Amino acid sequence: MMDTPEISPPVARIVAFDVGDKRIGVAVSDALGNAQPLLTIFRKTPKADLKSIGRILRKHEVAEAVVGHPLNMSGEVGSRARKAQEFAEQLRAEFGIPVHLVDERLTTWEAHQLLDETAGRRRTVADRRERSRVIDQVAAVLILESFLAARAKDSC
Repeated sequence: MMDTPEISPPVARIVAFDVGDKRIGVAVSDALGNAQPLLTIFRKTPKADLKSIGRILRKHEVAEAVVGHPLNMSGEVGSRARKAQEFAEQLRAEFGIPVHLVDERLTTWEAHQLLDETAGRRRTVADRRERSRVIDQVAAVLILESFLAARAKDSC
């Protein structure tokens, strides 16, 4: 008689946002719960941004979201952190999903370091253009990884 393998329930997808004034980097957890870069949203209007986000949430069957919270180095809430808080509140109101704020101090710096390590120091104009598209996604991956690691630590 053959044993039938147990099928575990699918892991709920989580999306992360690295929110800037011009772009929003987006990362999503995969079926195994690992953070993957997804895309960069080039900001237009708040309504258009939310419409793009809604498509992402539906397409990837997202259960919750994480927003990078750019606190000052002192840990205080500045203008950028307040903008992130407002963005998180918009997501909660518009889509009715849990939205978590995650301290993102230094994630953009870390993202630049990672790209420097993988791409080397030689940069052309085209490289810089591509880098600006990717850097926000890498920062979103770092934000999501930080959230997933904290959640795993809390569940132990």
